[in-house]
Amino acid sequence: MKNIDRRKFIQESALGLAGTMVATSGLAGLSFKPVSKVKIDIVNLGETGMKVPRLALGTGSKGWKHTSNQKELGEEKFAQLAQHAYDRGARFFETADMYGTHELVGKALKKVPRENVTVLSKIMVYQHQGWYTPEPFQKSIDRFRKELGTDYIDILLLHCMVNSEWTDEYKRYMDAYSEAKQKGIIKKVGLSCHDIGALKVAAESPWADVVQARINNNGARMDGSPADIMQVLQKAKENGKGVIGMKIFGCGELVTDEQRQQSLNYVVKSKNVDCMTIGFESIKQIDDTIERIMQLAGS
Repeated sequence: MKNIDRRKFIQESALGLAGTMVATSGLAGLSFKPVSKVKIDIVNLGETGMKVPRLALGTGSKGWKHTSNQKELGEEKFAQLAQHAYDRGARFFETADMYGTHELVGKALKKVPRENVTVLSKIMVYQHQGWYTPEPFQKSIDRFRKELGTDYIDILLLHCMVNSEWTDEYKRYMDAYSEAKQKGIIKKVGLSCHDIGALKVAAESPWADVVQARINNNGARMDGSPADIMQVLQKAKENGKGVIGMKIFGCGELVTDEQRQQSLNYVVKSKNVDCMTIGFESIKQIDDTIERIMQLAGS
């Protein structure tokens, strides 16, 4: 398998698609040639009954104040990126209100059959550093569906839970999520964790179908040691939760070929992470990562 060298990977992370996107004809003009056209596989999301691609196209790299690196790519470049991910089987969008990428995802969804794509979004349910004020759940879910151009959201998470008290603090939101789930507006509910205490509660919570956690082999941008986090994820799996890994490359800290390979190996081979979300900014990054994941998944 041909690797992307470290300098190119860093440049593409910083600059996105500039100079690397291709015409609709495919890969013409790219210097990187994937060794195969293997597609990402479909996996069970824990015991939720939902099947999803093993890899999601994350849209929240440096996601903050309703923007992100993916949003800054612009509509045309993001659409090309999304189309390529779709063609290679990564038919799974991870978005959130905080990232400001709902509209971009919504426009991409118009180009493909909705039933072929998994959409995950997240609602911030608390005041955040003076710039984010939560709104009533019904207002959020109605706005989300309008921005995404969809009647339903496959997975909706409480965004960024940072302590073990979230089941008490946000019970009213949990109840609203459950009601929307009963109506079919949401298919699965859960939370993204930015604290090991929150993660431990999530692993045991009968409410949570899905848990999203920061995990890599290095401990970069994580909420505990890899061993400690992996132990909690194992418990979540034993309890039937769907487990989605994030920060696989440490929010851009793990960029060398060796670092990326070691982290993917750790996550895929653990069997405690069903799927993962990665914030790609170029076709080269998508191709390289899919090749690595599928080689590990098949070995």
